Amino acid sequence: MAGFVKLIDTAVPLPTENIDTDQIIPARFLKATDKKGFGDNVFRDWRYNKDGSVNEDFVLNNPTYKGSILVAGDNFGCGSSREHAAWAIDGYGFKVVISSFFADIFKGNALNNGILPIQVTPEYLLPLIKLIQENPETKLTVDLENQLLSTPIGDASFEINSYKKICLTNGYDDIDFLISKKKEIELFEINN
Repeated sequence: MAGFVKLIDTAVPLPTENIDTDQIIPARFLKATDKKGFGDNVFRDWRYNKDGSVNEDFVLNNPTYKGSILVAGDNFGCGSSREHAAWAIDGYGFKVVISSFFADIFKGNALNNGILPIQVTPEYLLPLIKLIQENPETKLTVDLENQLLSTPIGDASFEINSYKKICLTNGYDDIDFLISKKKEIELFEINN
């Protein structure tokens, strides 16, 4: 995984509430065990019509909106515990998802896959979505080190587990983190 400390980018607004993991990546695409290709099918049933044609009305098909930040409605990632939803979000190119609430399992899966879920208040989220819809070139700044989201509507601090912050900053998964502590582990073994 690539780590980050600060990200400045435009965002894609998706104001729909209660987006579940089956909407993020439909179950028929879960046969693969490799992360590759999942981004191609993120929000598949919203991005494409039943006949396979592109749904021009869906925000990911609108070239006006781009960026590595997804700003979604309340209760993002609810439903099943499929890690594939995080794979699909990452595979599409999103590095940050902003919402006013995340399902716990999705939040954990996102963090384990290098995606930063930022939870803000509903009072902050709704004007942010409106701002992005009205001005797609709006830049958002995600400062992971200081746990601060900065936008033209103001700043919002966010919480993150300190261990997961270390992992995201360094681009570590759980195994990479343990390997980074190899010398300390060996020293502990020698002394105990």
